[in-house]
Order: sequence, then C-alpha cells, then structure tokens
Amino acid sequence: MTDEKKKVPELRFPEFSGEWEEKKLGDVSNRVRRKNKALQSTMPLTISAHHGLVDQRVYFGRSVSSKNLENYTLIYQDEFAYNKSYSNELPYGAIKRLEKYSKGALSTLYICFKFNKIDSTFMKYYFETTHWYHEIYKIAVEGARNHGLLNISVNDFFDIKINTSPSKNEQQKIGEFFSKLDRQIELEEQKLEKLEELKKGYMQKIFSQELRFKDENGNDYPEWRKQRIGNIATTFSGGTPKSSNKNFYNGKIPFIRSGEISKQSTELTINEQAIFHSSAKMVEAGDLLYALYGATSGEVAISKINGAINQAVLCIRSQEVIGYLYSYLKIKKDKILRTYIQGGQGNLSASIIKNLDINLPSIEEQEKIAGFFSNLDKLIEKQNQKMNVLKLRKRSFLQKLII
Repeated sequence: MTDEKKKVPELRFPEFSGEWEEKKLGDVSNRVRRKNKALQSTMPLTISAHHGLVDQRVYFGRSVSSKNLENYTLIYQDEFAYNKSYSNELPYGAIKRLEKYSKGALSTLYICFKFNKIDSTFMKYYFETTHWYHEIYKIAVEGARNHGLLNISVNDFFDIKINTSPSKNEQQKIGEFFSKLDRQIELEEQKLEKLEELKKGYMQKIFSQELRFKDENGNDYPEWRKQRIGNIATTFSGGTPKSSNKNFYNGKIPFIRSGEISKQSTELTINEQAIFHSSAKMVEAGDLLYALYGATSGEVAISKINGAINQAVLCIRSQEVIGYLYSYLKIKKDKILRTYIQGGQGNLSASIIKNLDINLPSIEEQEKIAGFFSNLDKLIEKQNQKMNVLKLRKRSFLQKLII
C-alpha cells in the first residue's frame, strides 16, 4: 500500500526518491475562460468516459449544442475540462485533456483549465485514477446534485488537493510510461476491430450465398431451403418468481435475464421451489437464447450454463446446427429490430421469432459455416482477452505509480 504519511508511491522509477507534494489545483493551473469569438472553432465538444474530449457531432451523430457557439469556451490542445455530469461509471464526473483536435468549443457548464507548473501528460493520467474522487466528494455535499450535475462551485473545484512529484523529470517519465501503454492498448484494439470487421464481412458474404463451402469432394452442397423458425425448432420463454418471496432466491440455479444470455454467471440465483411456483423455465448449456426485450433486445447467444430463464428470454432448440442458427440470427438482428420495433418502441415476441424465415443449407454445410465462425469467435475472444490484460495492467500501474 502507499505510505500515506510519507506520500511516496508504491512503485517508483529507481532514479527518483523523496516525498511527493500536496498542491491545490488552483496553485498549479489556470482557469481557461476565453470565449469562442468569431467562431474560432465550429467544433462542439463533449466528454466521453472512454475517448476523452470528442466532437459531439461524431459521438452523438448530431450536434446537441446551442446553435450559437460564440458563447462557448474555446479550448486548445493539451487543455483540460471537467464535466460535472455524474453516472454510475463516473460518480464524480470526468476530467479529460483535449488531444484529438487543435481546438474546440465547450459549453460553459464545463470548468476548463490548463497546467502551468506540472507536466500535462502526467496530469492526464492522474485524472484517470480515482485519487481525486475524495476531494470532489468533500465539496459535493449530500443533496447538492441537480439534474444529473454535481453542484460544485469553480472556487471549490480549484481548491481540491492533488499529489505530485516535485521532479518534472519524474512527472514526464510517468506520463511517457502510460503513453506507451496506451499505444499498446490502441494497437490491440485495432487488431480486434479488424477481426470483427473480417467476421462481419464473411457473415454478409456467406449468408447472402455469395460465398459457399464445398463438400469433401469439392462439389457444391445442395441449394438452401427457406423455412420458418417455428417449423424447425421448439421455443419457449420463462417467467419471474415473485420478488417479494425471498425464499425463492439465493438458491443454486442461475436465473438468466435478457442481459445475461451470453454470460458464465448471473446476478440472481433461484431454487427449485421458485421454478415450481412460477413460469421460470430451465435451459441447458448449448441452448440458443434470444433476448426479446430490454436493453439487449435482439441479442442472441449460445448459453454457457444450465439455468432458468425469465419472460424476456426465448429458448430455441432445434435439430438444425445451433451454431448456424446463432450466426444467422446475429447478422439479421438489425433488420429484425427495424422491422418489428418502430422507433425503439415495443418488444419482440416469441410469435415474431417463430414466424421469421430462415435460409437453411444442408446439415453438413451448416456445420462448416458454424465451425468457421466458431474459429473466428475464438480468435476474437483471444484478442479481447489480450486487450483486457493490458487494460488491467494499466489500471494496476495507475494505482501504484501515482498517489
């Protein structure tokens, strides 16, 4: 653990020693208040938790800012902004540095500032830690949250305390270390995106029959046939045991809700009594699960576990190759949602899914298609794990190299 009395990081580059210093934010930075006069920038910015300060027209697909950007604050590259908007992921808001663009315009709801005595890159990573949360917590008193914004005055914000190395060289070295780690993560993310694009391209070509597999003798497989899902599969959905009856919960049976169809574990568990006294239905690992409604409506997964499903999940069992049905429904998701859920309103139903037409190759070709995409999914999962390991490593170093 960090030695709080001595203010020394748990990990340190060997050439540096001595205690870190506690400073008020206002002593090492200046507030940025310049107006965007004469529209020096026509780019309205917003803060993304994962991407920092970004063009809101790209991020939201449209501008959500005022039509007149002249009253906005103009900030330049390497300057910072504090967004007081809070969420579960960001309980004390977010502080990000402008990096992607040379300048941009921000709503005056943001507190903008720049550093004058501390390395800017070091501070970028300081604000990626949670070390500053306690300082915001002290000034964002209970009841001071209004319409999703923390009610924090500018003066109070600049009075928050931060810890920093007195050595500019140490600050720069820490900043360079994390910059290199970020570049590694970015490269792995690009590899993941390429794999996902590759899979998407193959799905489009295979399910449009532009690309076909051959049999073991190099001959064409039979023509695909059109069938309704209800004619080739049995389907059922479940129900929810009474939440008021605590005796039904905390059992040994995973209770799979629509947001958990692809997971190895569930938030809730139930017991056999809950199954007996409700419409919850049991499914097995290997069953095809389809999310009928909720935030994940239209998602499909092959269950990794035995468990019970609620009314928002449809189980699909078939003599056809489940991996093929999974991939087919996966690529048709957007079309299904556009057809049956107008403007984001309404739910899918078992009846809708059962009446969907599906193009079916022979069982042998289904197996080849399912195996092909299964191998691609394994590559994607492996790449995802590699990326997550780097992110976990970064998070660990953030806590140990910065106090």
